[in-house]
Amino acid sequence: MSWLTDPFAAEFMQRALLGGILVALICAVVGVWVVLRGMAFLGEAMAHGMLPGVALATLLGVPVLAGAAVSAVAMSAGIGLIRRHGRLSHDTSIGILFVGMLALGVILISHSGSFATDATAILFGDVLAISWSDVGTLLLALGVTVAITVTFHRPFVALSFDERVARMLGLRPGLAQVMLIGLVTIAVVASYQAVGSLLVVGLLLAPAVAAGRWTRRIASTMLLAAAFGTFAVAAGLLLSWHTGTAAGASIAATSIAIAALSALVRGLSATALRPSSSSPSASSAPSPKVLRASS
Repeated sequence: MSWLTDPFAAEFMQRALLGGILVALICAVVGVWVVLRGMAFLGEAMAHGMLPGVALATLLGVPVLAGAAVSAVAMSAGIGLIRRHGRLSHDTSIGILFVGMLALGVILISHSGSFATDATAILFGDVLAISWSDVGTLLLALGVTVAITVTFHRPFVALSFDERVARMLGLRPGLAQVMLIGLVTIAVVASYQAVGSLLVVGLLLAPAVAAGRWTRRIASTMLLAAAFGTFAVAAGLLLSWHTGTAAGASIAATSIAIAALSALVRGLSATALRPSSSSPSASSAPSPKVLRASS
């Protein structure tokens, strides 16, 4: 078992494991809402929209997470402004800001002649460089994520299924949508250190999609997604250690593999049960769209 334990004897691997698990927990909570609301494009746009803030922070020598957060908040505000005053659809607003922020980030990167190494870390992350202060920041981000999720659980559930019903029940779907975007922003910024701006959506979506194959309840889906995400972090770090591959990419690839394997196993089990069971639920995998709120 030394191949399993020896890598984590190093302190930097312990920090990477702990920080990665915290990121997985944040992404598990937020990812379920992203899947339910069909907000994957927003998550992708947020991840790439961080690029100019991160690039500028690197050039100025300030904390990159601060630059990422400012950039993500600016993009969220920009999407809202374009949607309200430009009379454009939500997807069109996201698309315009997505391309604009990405282009600005590339311009800032290309302006520096010694940005190659930093650009690699920006795009693909550097989970092995997580410090104890980063772990503390991730703990704070997880606490804020859980607090928002618990506080706005009912509005989020209603908004996920029918915005009109949420409005009739007085659950303020507009505010709920803003808070959901805030959760996506927190998850994307928190995940930046681990998997970078290009791979963050894999960790945000794949564990939630994999978990949605096996449970119909929101709370249990989040817990299972957290378990899948935690396994992806540990397995990805081990894969990176023993094969010499990039840690962030290994984590993201492992999470995607888990989602694919979950779909395959669920499909095979449904096929095996179909002839011998008359229950409709045994013949098909539960869709994330039919998740029920936990009581």
